[in-house]
Amino acid sequence: MERLKYLALAGALAALGTGAADACTNLIAGKKATTDGSVMVTYAADSHNLYGMLTHTPAADHAPGTMRKVVEWDTGKPLGEIPQPAHTYNVVGNINEHQVAIGESTWGGHEELVDTTGNSVIDYGSLIQIALERSKTAREAIEVMTDLVDKYGYASSGESFSIADKNEVWVLELIGKGAEKGAVWVAVRIPDDAISGHANEPRIRKVDFKDKKNVLHSKDVISFARKRGYFNGKDEDFSFADAYAEHDPATRRGCDGRVWSYFRRFDPKADAYYAWCNADTDEPMPLYIVPERKVSVAEMQESMRDHFEGTPFEMTSDVGSGPNHVPYRWRPMEYEVDGKKYLMERAIATQQTGWSFVSQSRDWLPDAVGGVLWFGTDDTNTSVYMPFYCSMTEVPAQLDHGDINTFSFDSNFWMTNWVANQAYNRYDLMIPDIRKVQKGLEDKYQSSRASREAELTKLAEAGDMAALQKEVNAEGAAIAKEATDAYRDLGQYLFVKFMDGNMKKTDENGNFIKSEYGLPVYPTFPGYDKKYYENIVRESGDHFLVKEKK
Repeated sequence: MERLKYLALAGALAALGTGAADACTNLIAGKKATTDGSVMVTYAADSHNLYGMLTHTPAADHAPGTMRKVVEWDTGKPLGEIPQPAHTYNVVGNINEHQVAIGESTWGGHEELVDTTGNSVIDYGSLIQIALERSKTAREAIEVMTDLVDKYGYASSGESFSIADKNEVWVLELIGKGAEKGAVWVAVRIPDDAISGHANEPRIRKVDFKDKKNVLHSKDVISFARKRGYFNGKDEDFSFADAYAEHDPATRRGCDGRVWSYFRRFDPKADAYYAWCNADTDEPMPLYIVPERKVSVAEMQESMRDHFEGTPFEMTSDVGSGPNHVPYRWRPMEYEVDGKKYLMERAIATQQTGWSFVSQSRDWLPDAVGGVLWFGTDDTNTSVYMPFYCSMTEVPAQLDHGDINTFSFDSNFWMTNWVANQAYNRYDLMIPDIRKVQKGLEDKYQSSRASREAELTKLAEAGDMAALQKEVNAEGAAIAKEATDAYRDLGQYLFVKFMDGNMKKTDENGNFIKSEYGLPVYPTFPGYDKKYYENIVRESGDHFLVKEKK
């Protein structure tokens, strides 16, 4: 999710988190690049004003003449109406009943290409939702999305979409045409044995437009760029990313840097692309790579928790991390000292995430079982990824609609925030307790999938879809409640354990230790790390020096 509209240099702002801009991250893996053969897409919906909830749109039949209202995702503004097809599909979050999953990231692009007529009906968020309601495959989703903007106009800025089904995954990049109706776009199929990603930067550059199997595009994608003065070279040298957006050192580091950090987890050779992200070279990082090793679901979830660990951008060792080695930086992320501009790092895991997911689409299972959305609320680093099937028809109460200004102990979003926001202050001390609960839940959910899916597959093969839906709804409700309850307990535990800057003593099981007389033993005082004390002395000299007795 991206709160970015009508901004010049939108890509740079998205990278830095300045102004009205926020940012999102998508990671991608083809079915031959994963350990189990599933197609995977991730999405972090990052916004400082976004409540983390799971949405659901039931499958439905529509009478001729039925109209669908289109409401802008970011603002709630009504944009218009479009005709409904005869039938629409069940949609759970960002995956539908046919295992089609879609994510996005906004990059803005040339501000003059945002619709200037005020007549466009389709914004980027509605484009995702409507495509999920109407598509059985990723290719069909691309066709639906591009037909919609051509027919009804595009009301948002430059956008990248990850579009997956059980067999393949595509990246679609699209931007409006200003006063002209519609959009220019290009889509590339990611090879089955490759991984890819995008994070608020357009990533599609030179492509083979003759390769109709793996490349799709609008007829005027090059000619429109020529007409507007964005490109004047040979057709074979055309780069969508370079024609329709600006790429400066800030966007490379804050946007492409996130994708690079994902690449290097699975192929050491990807370290070479650090030079692009750090603006040491103008040789771009490729859209995708074939990794040295395959990606598991657990590793994809771990990738969404990335803070540039093990890289020059690592966030827990510089002075900004403080005495508790916090891998977070508060906004604004750009600052100036002595006339020079600086920035904070922008990692995949960030505090302002509303919700995120890791989707699995699998061709060897019935659709009702094969499509799974591993869904979490708030910061990816501290959230719990809970499995919800694309055949689910009831949203668990803990993940239902809520309000960013109304705290609730029954909300998964608020309980995850409660835990995370305590850790933001004393990260290195609290994160082990969080990991213990988080890992316990996720290991349980992952280890139980095989047996659970065998049961669900039997129901699907028997044609008993009513029983299957009942099962996935019940399990989804139980998982959401369990995870929310566990984090409510965890939040209370962290508050008690670290109250008043102390750290209460616990045994190997995390239980608070009492004396032989049944009273709480005296807490320890963690203090600060050596670097913190050294910085105090460097800053203040002898101001705090303990004087020797004369």
